[in-house]
Formats: sequence, structure tokens, C-alpha cells
Amino acid sequence: MRLIFYKITSFLDSDSETFTYVVEDKSTSKAVIIDPVLDFDYSAGRIHTESAEKIADFIEERGLLVEWVLETHAHADHLSAAPFFKRKYNAKIGIGARITEVQKIFKALFNLEKEFLPNGAQFDRLFEEGDILEVGNLHFEVMHVPGHTPADIAYLLNKESVFVGDTMFMPDVGTARCDFPGGSATTLYKSIHRILALPEKTDIYVCHDYPTQHRTHESKVTVAEQKEYNIHVKDGVSQSEFVQMREARDATLNMPRLILPSIQINVRAGELPPAEGNNVSYIKVPINQL
Repeated sequence: MRLIFYKITSFLDSDSETFTYVVEDKSTSKAVIIDPVLDFDYSAGRIHTESAEKIADFIEERGLLVEWVLETHAHADHLSAAPFFKRKYNAKIGIGARITEVQKIFKALFNLEKEFLPNGAQFDRLFEEGDILEVGNLHFEVMHVPGHTPADIAYLLNKESVFVGDTMFMPDVGTARCDFPGGSATTLYKSIHRILALPEKTDIYVCHDYPTQHRTHESKVTVAEQKEYNIHVKDGVSQSEFVQMREARDATLNMPRLILPSIQINVRAGELPPAEGNNVSYIKVPINQL
């Protein structure tokens, strides 16, 4: 029987079907937040922090000391609330080091201002494969798991639980798309199999869930369950079979509803674009580019 000295609490954003996680060390009350969501009313162009404030209420009720906000990648389906928690708790923001590749791609696509430098300096730490982050008794090991984007990383917690971002989802949903700039189905297959090589009892925490009508949202599954039941990558599915399936499926998918505002903000570590002369920030819409 495993003795667990940490607590993982999930928060579902129903609009983007995204899970945010608060991971706390029970002995020191130190904590990290993984993949927080900023609410955005696209039709009105308004942001608000109701979802983030609910997490903050939980943190304060528990008396937690938030040290880090960890991003698994620059999300294309929701805006990051990392700056909200950075300002509130003086927390640091971390992301994978390959974010610089993503920044270069989208600086060009959106023709961002020359002052925006694609060097990752907007974040407090850029994680490389194998990097270790210690927060109290929480021991996170970074796994570089590209495919969905070049910069995706997973966080392996105390060699027992792994936060996989947009690599794979619950077994009946499958895997993440790979058709964004810099994505690769071949690379994703290899990344997923690195995760599936972890011990079978390892808990996998997904970033999204898109449940069928037969169940409610779920956030956790084991490596063993993924290997046996995942509709895209269960045991016996070859790389060529996966790539053929993934590329054919991706060709049928629409772009995420919030991709344009999300990317422009998330490559800036969640900050809005600089205000223009009228003190208003704007999101660009590149025509016929995605």
C-alpha cells in the first residue's frame, strides 16, 4: 500500500473542459497549480477571474503556500490564469524550454510587436527534459513529450503520478490532435509511449476530458488502463496505424474556438498584449492563416 504524503485536487472549467490541478504537500502546505484557466467571453472581448478566484478560495481555506504555477504547454483552447496567481501569491511560472520554438512560430503568424522576444523570458523557468523541481516534499521530474506542440511537457510527481497535458485523454477519448504548427503525430506516438513505459500503477492526470453521454468528466486513469483500453494507443496499435488514424482525424477537426486569443496571450505567460495608445489591448485575427 502506497503512503501518499500529498493531495491532488482537480477543478474543471466546463467551458473548455480543462482540468486545473492544485498539488499540495501535506506536511509543509507548500503547493503548485497546474494549467490554470482564465475566463474569457470571446463575443464581448472580456476577461474575468471567477474560475481562478474559486481556486484561490480553496487555497486560502486550506492555508496553502503556492510557490509555482506550472504550464504543460501554451494552450490553444483557453487563456492561462498564471499571472493572476503569480501576483496573488508571488508564485513563479514554469513551462517547457521549447516554448521558444512556439513563440517564434506564432510571432511570425500574428506579426507580433518587435518588442516581443521569442526567448522564453516571459516565464520564470524553462524546464528541460529531466529537470527536477522540489516544492516541499513534492518532487517533480520533467518529461519532454512533444507532438501536440513542440513544447509539451509532463510533470512526474514522486514517481507515482504524472500530469500529461495534451498528450492523451481518457481511454474512450484517445489522444490529442497534432495539426497545430510544429505538431507531429509520429512524435506524439513516441511521447505517449514514454509515458506508457512508466509503472502500470502510475496515475495519469489529463488536462481535458470530453466524455460521452454515458459518463461524467473524469481526470484520472492509470497507465495500465490506458494500455488496455485507450482507443488510439492501446497495446497492439503500431506507430504507422496511429499516425494514419491521427492525421486523418485531425483533417476533419475545426480549430479550437479560442485558439486566436489563447495563443497570443499564452505565449506571453498569460499576459495581455501591450496596450495601444488608447490604453486598450487588442487580439489579432490573421486571415486565412490557420
